[in-house]
Amino acid sequence: MLVFLVLVTVALASAHHSGEHYEGEKVFRVNVEDENHVSLLQELASTNQIDFWKPDSATQIKPHSTVDFRVKAGDSVTVEDFMEQNELQYEVLISNLGSVLEAQFDSLARATGHSYVKYNNWETIEAWTQEVTSENPDLISRSTIGTTFEGRTIYLLKVGKAGSNKPAIFIDCGFHAREWISPAFCQWFVREAVRTYGSEIQTRELLDKFDFYVLPVLNIDGYVYTWTKARMWRKTRSTYSGSRCIGTDPNRNFDAGWCSIGASSSPCDETYCGPAAESEKETKALADFIRENLSSIKAYLTIHSYSQMLLYPYSYAYKLPENDVELDALAKATVQELATLYGTKYTYGPGATTIYPAAGGSDDWAYDQGIKYSFTFELRDTGRYGFALPESQIQPTCEETLLAVKYVASYVLEHLY
Repeated sequence: MLVFLVLVTVALASAHHSGEHYEGEKVFRVNVEDENHVSLLQELASTNQIDFWKPDSATQIKPHSTVDFRVKAGDSVTVEDFMEQNELQYEVLISNLGSVLEAQFDSLARATGHSYVKYNNWETIEAWTQEVTSENPDLISRSTIGTTFEGRTIYLLKVGKAGSNKPAIFIDCGFHAREWISPAFCQWFVREAVRTYGSEIQTRELLDKFDFYVLPVLNIDGYVYTWTKARMWRKTRSTYSGSRCIGTDPNRNFDAGWCSIGASSSPCDETYCGPAAESEKETKALADFIRENLSSIKAYLTIHSYSQMLLYPYSYAYKLPENDVELDALAKATVQELATLYGTKYTYGPGATTIYPAAGGSDDWAYDQGIKYSFTFELRDTGRYGFALPESQIQPTCEETLLAVKYVASYVLEHLY
């Protein structure tokens, strides 16, 4: 028995380490004080392979901000020398990404099967969508809205008490492959809806009066790739003729100021906008579904990480939405509600000024379709772990985010008519 356990542990450990291992890689945070610092960092990025964590690319760096980025083990000395010679203030957030990623899994002896307090791979999530549907036929139905570039099925769960012509709230997770806490939240949301329907007045009211469309993972190909080959992969896995680089940023691929600012037209960049708006099968599937159900969808919530922010339109321009005052007040109240559980502090505001300008995002697109309650959540943390948030933080992150989502849903319910 012991030998078997050891073998299972070794097999599981190796499953997490196939492909890139990130051993000795560092994550730096730099204080950007002025335009000079901006151009220094852009110069650094042009001569070294740098993976920007926040903001998403060198073009989005602005004065009076901090920048987080990952550097390969062999480049860290060069990068540190450059920063010291140019008197850039920096700190090392993660000194060895490889060991932090190993520590993400709180135990190596992982039970097989689905868990709400562990990160689940795609096969496990896919099986879970079937299981949770068949176990809760009164509250959940599962449909297919399309397939990914690599041919995987994109599942959508409809959560709510059966009824005709109900208004709906759309929640999606897993846009960016490496943001593992995001799909964890969508699974948690579904579990809590089912678990508390009979015991919580608020849950019952929301599920009686709304349908919640929950898309557990949008960028499935990318998510699979983070489990099998490269944990820090961000984009889709599509290929286009004439380029050796793979993938498009799905959150730069919507027809909302497409590719105008904070997005790249170069296929090798992390923020590549794609050859055209909705070029990605995944974004097109999502956009088609929302267009087909536009009359019923009253709110759109997209779940990302990290930086603890609640953002609303616009990100593709420095302009404010028509109901800016209402969205701002709602965002403020929502982050206050979120903080009541663990004291987690969120900032909030329009995307362009609160985090950085970025065209082609799903929240701006949904808003422009007429969904006037459109929000992006950037979940924990603020950079201590970044995309390597440990499993011990799944439950508290999901609990506080659920409070926030229910707050928004209750507000929308009160302001429907």
